[in-house]
Amino acid sequence: MVDCKLADTPMVMNHGLQILENAESVNQTQYQRLVGKLIYLAHTRPDLAYAVGVVSRFMHRPQKQHLEAVYRILRYLKGTPGKGVMYENHGHLDLHVFTDADWGADRDSRK
Repeated sequence: MVDCKLADTPMVMNHGLQILENAESVNQTQYQRLVGKLIYLAHTRPDLAYAVGVVSRFMHRPQKQHLEAVYRILRYLKGTPGKGVMYENHGHLDLHVFTDADWGADRDSRK
Protein backbone atom coordinates (compact mmCIF):
# COMPACT_ATOMS: atom_id res chain seq x y z
CA MET A 1 0.00 0.00 0.00
CA VAL A 2 2.98 2.28 -0.57
CA ASP A 3 1.35 4.20 -3.42
CA CYS A 4 -2.24 4.06 -2.13
CA LYS A 5 -4.69 6.95 -2.21
CA LEU A 6 -4.95 8.58 1.23
CA ALA A 7 -8.22 8.61 3.18
CA ASP A 8 -9.49 11.67 5.10
CA THR A 9 -11.27 9.61 7.76
CA PRO A 10 -10.69 6.12 9.16
CA MET A 11 -14.23 4.99 8.27
CA VAL A 12 -17.08 6.26 6.12
CA MET A 13 -20.17 7.63 7.85
CA ASN A 14 -23.10 5.23 8.14
CA HIS A 15 -20.83 2.38 7.08
CA GLY A 16 -23.49 -0.35 7.48
CA LEU A 17 -20.89 -3.10 7.93
CA GLN A 18 -22.43 -6.43 8.82
CA ILE A 19 -22.09 -10.10 7.97
CA LEU A 20 -23.88 -10.79 4.70
CA GLU A 21 -24.95 -14.18 3.41
CA ASN A 22 -23.20 -15.29 0.19
CA ALA A 23 -20.58 -12.52 0.48
CA GLU A 24 -16.99 -13.18 -0.55
CA SER A 25 -14.84 -14.38 2.36
CA VAL A 26 -11.22 -13.34 2.86
CA ASN A 27 -8.19 -14.91 4.53
CA GLN A 28 -9.15 -14.99 8.20
CA THR A 29 -5.56 -15.20 9.48
CA GLN A 30 -4.45 -12.14 7.51
CA TYR A 31 -7.53 -10.19 8.64
CA GLN A 32 -6.97 -11.10 12.30
CA ARG A 33 -3.30 -10.10 12.13
CA LEU A 34 -4.12 -6.71 10.61
CA VAL A 35 -6.92 -5.96 13.06
CA GLY A 36 -4.80 -7.15 16.00
CA LYS A 37 -2.09 -4.66 15.08
CA LEU A 38 -4.68 -1.90 14.72
CA ILE A 39 -6.10 -2.73 18.18
CA TYR A 40 -2.63 -2.31 19.64
CA LEU A 41 -2.15 0.98 17.78
CA ALA A 42 -5.56 2.31 18.88
CA HIS A 43 -4.25 2.71 22.45
CA THR A 44 -2.32 5.77 21.34
CA ARG A 45 -4.58 6.80 18.45
CA PRO A 46 -8.07 7.52 19.85
CA ASP A 47 -9.16 8.69 16.39
CA LEU A 48 -9.02 5.02 15.37
CA ALA A 49 -10.93 3.59 18.33
CA TYR A 50 -14.38 3.49 16.74
CA ALA A 51 -13.24 2.20 13.35
CA VAL A 52 -11.04 -0.50 14.89
CA GLY A 53 -13.86 -1.52 17.21
CA VAL A 54 -16.18 -1.97 14.26
CA VAL A 55 -13.81 -4.07 12.16
CA SER A 56 -12.82 -6.20 15.16
CA ARG A 57 -16.42 -7.46 15.44
CA PHE A 58 -15.94 -9.49 12.26
CA MET A 59 -12.76 -11.37 13.14
CA HIS A 60 -14.58 -14.70 13.30
CA ARG A 61 -15.97 -14.42 9.74
CA PRO A 62 -14.31 -11.62 7.74
CA GLN A 63 -15.68 -10.75 4.34
CA LYS A 64 -14.38 -8.60 1.50
CA GLN A 65 -16.24 -5.48 2.68
CA HIS A 66 -14.65 -5.81 6.14
CA LEU A 67 -11.15 -6.10 4.69
CA GLU A 68 -11.81 -3.02 2.56
CA ALA A 69 -12.73 -1.15 5.76
CA VAL A 70 -9.41 -2.24 7.30
CA TYR A 71 -7.58 -1.03 4.20
CA ARG A 72 -9.32 2.35 4.55
CA ILE A 73 -8.00 2.61 8.12
CA LEU A 74 -4.49 1.87 6.81
CA ARG A 75 -4.88 4.54 4.11
CA TYR A 76 -5.97 7.00 6.82
CA LEU A 77 -2.92 6.09 8.92
CA LYS A 78 -0.60 6.73 6.02
CA GLY A 79 -2.00 10.24 5.64
CA THR A 80 -1.76 11.12 9.35
CA PRO A 81 1.78 10.35 10.54
CA GLY A 82 2.85 11.77 13.87
CA LYS A 83 -0.64 12.02 15.31
CA GLY A 84 -1.46 10.26 18.53
CA VAL A 85 -1.48 10.54 22.28
CA MET A 86 1.71 10.68 24.30
CA TYR A 87 1.31 9.17 27.75
CA GLU A 88 3.57 10.81 30.30
CA ASN A 89 4.09 10.31 34.03
CA HIS A 90 2.81 13.32 35.99
CA GLY A 91 2.93 11.71 39.44
CA HIS A 92 -0.80 10.99 39.73
CA LEU A 93 -3.26 8.46 38.33
CA ASP A 94 -6.29 10.71 37.71
CA LEU A 95 -8.23 9.77 34.61
CA HIS A 96 -11.22 11.69 33.22
CA VAL A 97 -13.26 10.04 30.47
CA PHE A 98 -16.38 11.05 28.53
CA THR A 99 -18.30 8.84 26.12
CA ASP A 100 -21.41 8.76 24.00
CA ALA A 101 -22.68 5.38 22.79
CA ASP A 102 -25.28 4.54 20.16
CA TRP A 103 -26.03 0.87 20.73
CA GLY A 104 -29.26 0.94 18.71
CA ALA A 105 -27.31 1.43 15.48
CA ASP A 106 -25.67 -2.01 15.76
CA ARG A 107 -27.47 -3.89 12.99
CA ASP A 108 -26.17 -7.30 14.05
CA SER A 109 -27.38 -7.55 17.65
CA ARG A 110 -29.00 -4.18 18.54
CA LYS A 111 -27.11 -4.41 21.85
